[in-house]
Amino acid sequence: MPASSKQDYYETLGVQRGASEDDIRKAYRKLARKYHPDLNPGDKVAEDRFRSLQEAYDILGDGKKRKMYDQYGFYSDSPFGQGGAGGPRPGAPPHMDFGGFDFDDLGGAGAGGGGSEGFGSRFGDIFGSLFNRGGGGGRSRQAQPEKGADLEYALNVDFWRAIRGTTAKLNIQRQQQCITCDGSGNAGGNRIVCPQCNGAGTVTQQAGAMRFNLSCPKCSGSGQLRNACPTCLGEGRTVTQEPAEVRLPAGVQPGDRLRVAGKGNAGTLGGAPGDLFITVRVEEHPFFRRESDDIHITVPVTVWEAALGTKIEVPTLEGRALLKIPQGTQNHQKFRLREKGVDNARKKTRGDQIVEVEVQAPKAQDERTREILRELAQLHPEDPRAALWEKV
Repeated sequence: MPASSKQDYYETLGVQRGASEDDIRKAYRKLARKYHPDLNPGDKVAEDRFRSLQEAYDILGDGKKRKMYDQYGFYSDSPFGQGGAGGPRPGAPPHMDFGGFDFDDLGGAGAGGGGSEGFGSRFGDIFGSLFNRGGGGGRSRQAQPEKGADLEYALNVDFWRAIRGTTAKLNIQRQQQCITCDGSGNAGGNRIVCPQCNGAGTVTQQAGAMRFNLSCPKCSGSGQLRNACPTCLGEGRTVTQEPAEVRLPAGVQPGDRLRVAGKGNAGTLGGAPGDLFITVRVEEHPFFRRESDDIHITVPVTVWEAALGTKIEVPTLEGRALLKIPQGTQNHQKFRLREKGVDNARKKTRGDQIVEVEVQAPKAQDERTREILRELAQLHPEDPRAALWEKV
């Protein structure tokens, strides 16, 4: 039975126990490059150090494995089971050795020894649920192709480009399949003996007076490790800067989310790549104000234009348009210009333009103007605030 293998994986990678996934990945990549066997030919110390780094990252780089390691001090994919007298069989569930324990008393069984078997069954159920979170009947789970993660980017565009539509070019950072190993993470060549189990495929763990064998978490019970690719350090993917072209349809709105298929991170073991999602941010215009697909503007009119009525020119997205101001128009009154708003290509609809008028009083800087205003006041002596007192 192999000796128990236990080390502080956090210390191996030189990170704190509360380190983030990104910090752990960066620490591993930095040290793995330093001690990689291809960069240190014939250096036995560097080779052993590299194996220890791979072992530590295999556990801490996986959220589920790390959680179990933090809680119990070790990790295993397999549940507890029963082995034969000759030790664990290849591919069989790991052997549990409860030497020195009498389960009759703990199980509360009567004569005949039935209690030990009953307790052992319950004991196996408890620990089986602990070490086999994903099921599988004690067999090592084979790695399956996984789709790459989606990427999220924000894109700032100016007002007019959002109105008319455009094509934006940007550089994205994404994980692509390693061209050296074609995404396998393996550099080829002969496999090396697993340093954690010394090729046995199992490791021994002790809990108080109990000891038991578990499938080696490093090699998944195979007893051998692959030779990691020196380019991607066994991850099968490398980080790269890549140009991407995004077509923005006319009328794109702030907060719109556009999808570029296949431009996310590469998948693992031949899995499909993720997608790139672009969230649009539109800059404001100093005059035009957009609300959904409607355009709002505020234009000034004179007192006599509002009182007598007139026709005025107002700016629109396509140039000038004629707006009729009816007689007796009030301050902040709004008028609608049909289909003068945003032409939304995605919705295949067009908004309106809303024009709000702002009545501006004349500046009475000369006597003639003041005289005319006094005459106007005499012609209209009504109090515009009279109705206020009825509401108080």
